[in-house]
Amino acid sequence: MKIVFSLIYIRFLLYNILKLLLGDDLMMNFDANYSRITTDENLMETIQHGSSSYPFHFYYENLALFDFNCIEWHWHTELEFVYLESGTVTFWVGEKQFALSAGSGIFINSRILHRFYSPADAIIPNFVCMPSFIAPQDSFLYQKYVLPVISSSLAFQIFQAETDWQAEALAVIKQIIAVQNRASSRELATASLLQKLWLELYENADFSQTQCSTENSASSQARLQLMMQYIHQNYPQDILLDDIAGCAGVSKSTALNLFHRFLHLTPIHYLISYRLNEAALLLSKTEKKIVTVSTETGFHNVDYFCRLFKKHYHLTPTEYRKKKA
Repeated sequence: MKIVFSLIYIRFLLYNILKLLLGDDLMMNFDANYSRITTDENLMETIQHGSSSYPFHFYYENLALFDFNCIEWHWHTELEFVYLESGTVTFWVGEKQFALSAGSGIFINSRILHRFYSPADAIIPNFVCMPSFIAPQDSFLYQKYVLPVISSSLAFQIFQAETDWQAEALAVIKQIIAVQNRASSRELATASLLQKLWLELYENADFSQTQCSTENSASSQARLQLMMQYIHQNYPQDILLDDIAGCAGVSKSTALNLFHRFLHLTPIHYLISYRLNEAALLLSKTEKKIVTVSTETGFHNVDYFCRLFKKHYHLTPTEYRKKKA
């Protein structure tokens, strides 16, 4: 039987062949430039997943290929299902943080802020689709079986093999992944299996809708997004907690509470972490002097910058640059 490899699998195979031929050290620069999530001013992901006629897209990804082994904070209107083929991944979804290991899976609801990180290789086949891919938006099926879920307070659902219905959901997720290599009938098989997966979720997950709590959570996330984006746009400048809170029209105590609830960080710690990430990118992708990198990322004292950088990355800026060269 003829085996048809999709481009995503070819890409992954080529990566591993290069890794074997070149070794880990020479692959680091390849990894660092592989992929980075891009978002708009509201942290909504800007890439289009699939098309208007087929609003579904499958990705076969290794977190080690992303900047800092991390898919950074973002959200999208699409539903997302992730399967952990190998490795361990820390997830931040809505207000929760947790780690999942190989063999687990997760559903992330529409418009929920999320982030993934792994300290090493982690293979995570995943697919995203518009809710209308399950059933047309003007249909009875959508109104009865899709809208109640995406309008509910359910931010995510973890799938573990130890629970019968979740094991069944994982089996369907793996079937959806497998059919992406079909030369024919892939789209029809995907749509059919996704409805089967949605049925498992609908019949078993706790998505009892609390309109008030859902609206409050959405409002809180929107304010957090404004503050995060303000940091992203102004990090080279001097920023105070008053500035961060003021951009979202909230008090300093509310800003502290929102960052703690969703990111498990203070606003200032998030600002410093973001500056250090941007500094690391400049060190790996430019030949700018250390003092210039320090100034351009908001650190006006180079000695303080070097101390923070070493604490964060366990390498001095010079050592980090040499490692990434």
